[in-house]
Order: sequence, then structure tokens, then C-alpha cells
Amino acid sequence: MTNKTHNSVTLALLLLGCATPLGCDGNDGGGAGQGATSAGGADGADDHADHHADDHADDHADDDADDHADDDADDHADDHADDGPGDDGTDDDSTDDDGVDDGSDGSGVDCTDQMILDLGLVAGSISEGAAVDTLVGGDWVSTVDATAGGIVEAASNPWLYLRFSPDGFTKVELDDLEALDSTEWDIATKRFGIRLNSGVSGPSTVTAALVPDTAYDAVTELPDSAALLDESFYDAQCSVVDDGSGQGAPLYTLTPWWFYPGCVGTTGAPFVIELADGSRVKFVVDAYYEQGQQACNREGAMGMGSANYTWRWAYLVQ
Repeated sequence: MTNKTHNSVTLALLLLGCATPLGCDGNDGGGAGQGATSAGGADGADDHADHHADDHADDHADDDADDHADDDADDHADDHADDGPGDDGTDDDSTDDDGVDDGSDGSGVDCTDQMILDLGLVAGSISEGAAVDTLVGGDWVSTVDATAGGIVEAASNPWLYLRFSPDGFTKVELDDLEALDSTEWDIATKRFGIRLNSGVSGPSTVTAALVPDTAYDAVTELPDSAALLDESFYDAQCSVVDDGSGQGAPLYTLTPWWFYPGCVGTTGAPFVIELADGSRVKFVVDAYYEQGQQACNREGAMGMGSANYTWRWAYLVQ
């Protein structure tokens, strides 16, 4: 990679700031930020936290990470380009019925290059995070470490990839670029970002539907009125479809799990997730913080231990 190309990619990463879930979740131990409540948006406090984090971390994290990752990223993107839309060079799992590559926006435009930048995808590194599962009355309660090294180090750390199973979550050992071509994972997370393996996000067919105005415990099936959606957070120009938070964060299918009252609040909104084999699970995010989630939800008070999720989920009988 030439110095000119490397500098352009690095500049693009620096300019993205809080447009990606690289740690834009407020001052983890500080006071609540300002701003109106946003249903499914990124923190207004992100601007403060991430500008400090970027100034401190990007100069040495990006130089090292970009040297290592950009060449791999470009090679990976070139492989996609050489294969052409609808052909990943291995199998047909990454195409829909119209032959459109799942790395595209659905119109045949491959957005892989942009996604590597926008989502902070990292080559050659596997997440140190994990999920610890406990079976509680028929539900799995999973503590998920999506800290990605914390706000300062998140830009140089990868997403955590997980697969649902009747025995709890299985961690899938992939780096971010390998995950772009893998159907082995179902759900991925990094800081406050949660995405599914479908559509522009990956080659599988994992979809989800929001079940509004319903408590998690009351969900027993996919309602007739609920539509299963894949990940469609790019438009035909490979621009991120904004989540409406004012921070330029992607509109993931599961974005309605959170809101912003001055911290990362949880809505308690349940989802039905349909896996690639057709089985379905109900899913809810109970907490984003290790401590203080309810105070965040009620009062906008910042919690402690951000990106240490509590997820609750169970397979549905079909």
C-alpha cells in the first residue's frame, strides 16, 4: 500500500469519530452528558469521550493497526471486487435469489470497503471478549464482554462473534475480515453496536423483528404483524443509514434495544431472531452496564462497567 493510500485511509478513520461503535458510549465513569432522549441513538456524550480517546489513542493505535490491517483489508476488498457481485469465490451462501452479494446494499453495489472503515473492522485479531451463560428458569442469561479494550483501545480491537445454541452461546474465533465471509456466527457486538449476520453485515440469513408493546416474558411466537428484517444499514451509494441519534451511527436491525437519557439506557424491547436454520429465539438486552443500569434508565445517571452486557434469550417452540 502506498503512503498516499495509507494516509487517506487513516484520515478517513480519524474523521469518522462517533459514526462507528468504537467506544462512543459516553464517559463511562463520569457524569451524565447533555442532550434530548433519542430512541435508539448513540450517546451525545460520545463527542467528548471519543475526541479525547481519539487524540490519545489514534496516533499510536491507528499507525500500528493501519499498517497491519489496511493491507489485509485492501487485499480482502480486492478479492471481493475481483469475484464480482454475486460470487464470493467459494459458495452461493453470500448471494440472494437475484445473485446480489450480501456485502452489498441490495442493489449490487459492494460496500465492503466502506464497512471496514465505518464499523472499525480489524484484521488479524480475534476478540478477547466472551459470553458467560447461566440457565435461569428456561432462559439463558448471558453476560457478554463487548468492551473491546475500553473506549481508548476500541478502535484497534475487533468485534466479538457469537453463535446461538441450545447449550448457550458459542464464541466463534474469527477476525473481522474473516467474519465478512463466514456463516458460522449469528450475532456480533462491539461497545454499543450489535449486528446480525445477514444483509450488508454478513453472508448468513439471520434476521430479527421487534416485538413492540410486549414484555419479553410474554413473547411466545413471532407475531403476524412483526416483520423479520436483515441488516440494511447502507444505501445504494454505500452511505450509512443513520440511526437518528445525531451521531451518524448505523441503523442496525437491533438498534431499538437502547435509548439515550444521558447514558446508554435499555428500552427492554424484545426481539424475535430467526436463525439461518429457521429456528427462532426471543432476545432482550437487560443491561449495558455492569452496575447502575436502572439509575441510567430512570435518571440518566452514568453506569459503571460499560459494554458488559446482560442479554436474556430463549429458543421459541415452533
